Amino acid sequence: MSIRRRDFLKFSAATGGLVYLGGAVPSFLTQAAAGATGGGGPVLVVIQMSGGNDGLNTVSPVRHDTYRTLRPQLALDPQTTISIDDELSLHPALKGFAELLEQQQLAIVQGVGYADPNRSHFESMDIWHTCQRKTQQRSEGWLGRYLSHQQAAKHSGASAFHLGAEKQPLALASRDVAVPTIRELKQFKLQVSNEDVLASLRRESASQPQNPGLLDFVQSAQKSALDVSEQLAAQSGKQTSVSYPDSPLAEKLSTVAQLIRSGLPASIYYVQHDGFDTHSNQAAAHEGLLRQLGDSVSTFTRDLESDKLLERVCVMCFSEFGRRVAENASEGTDHGTAAPMFLIGNNVQAGLHGEHPSLDDLDAGDLKFHTDFRRVYAAVLQDWLKVPATDILGAQYEPVPLFA
Repeated sequence: MSIRRRDFLKFSAATGGLVYLGGAVPSFLTQAAAGATGGGGPVLVVIQMSGGNDGLNTVSPVRHDTYRTLRPQLALDPQTTISIDDELSLHPALKGFAELLEQQQLAIVQGVGYADPNRSHFESMDIWHTCQRKTQQRSEGWLGRYLSHQQAAKHSGASAFHLGAEKQPLALASRDVAVPTIRELKQFKLQVSNEDVLASLRRESASQPQNPGLLDFVQSAQKSALDVSEQLAAQSGKQTSVSYPDSPLAEKLSTVAQLIRSGLPASIYYVQHDGFDTHSNQAAAHEGLLRQLGDSVSTFTRDLESDKLLERVCVMCFSEFGRRVAENASEGTDHGTAAPMFLIGNNVQAGLHGEHPSLDDLDAGDLKFHTDFRRVYAAVLQDWLKVPATDILGAQYEPVPLFA
């Protein structure tokens, strides 16, 4: 049976559009209905810090003369920051990350970027999402290629979820695997029990002799979705003792924790944390964004630990670029280059990886990167997800030693 995309979208519209799928039959539904549980394999949770995070005020050389000279308004007070070592400190809002670092659960990869950097949000993010330039074919994202690879290898747990109302990231685009976007967990249920809706779908199916299987698909999808809903409902009774902060990112990660706890067959969960394009009045906005990040992620790890699930989970945080070293006239920072990435979990090699980019050797006012982001991806693929990184990244990159 072949279900066309526009036919499924009509079905989705009729049911309220609560679950959006990226263009193919939702195999995760049939897997879940068959009782798949993902087999307890490794899980990657990606947090995309959209807008270009100011890495220099995230992991900060607070006592460096150049830092303080070029940032007269934005330089952090060394008395309020959280020391990592004699030279570097975390932003004071990242108390959650400081706790993770103390517990040996946070890896900080410094100076991450790529050669010939692009300062466009869209193009730079596309490069991070696909590991390719716009002159190359970009039909799949790097995680989409991972999903396609796993499906070809017949690994049943190769599925993913995107959480949130934002546009689904190109990183998840796959020729072979449909990735659903879940806007709210309470809406993760296809509401097709209404007889008027079913009658409308029957009429739609009858009017399309070229696609007589539409109603069969709808009814099958209905049953599978309801089975998944029941599976989640059964888990929802197991209330966590962990209280999440009141923030959009925390709400998404709470949902991710519930989905992991439910045993759904997924190895990738992807969420976005927006607002990092801080061209003006950066200090307060950046503080709030970093507090959301640190508090939400540390709560998420405690939640998973309470059910002994953190051994299976790694969280990766990235942004499409950093900011320029010098602040601008609006007490903000403009698009820059290198920035830190963060990986969190019980199996990461905690602490600093790589040197902080030199403030005495800038490239036209920008930090020079020293670690290609694809080296971090290679570590995640090869050492965490246990797949051949070269096949997915399209070239060989030496993995950063990030996992125990």
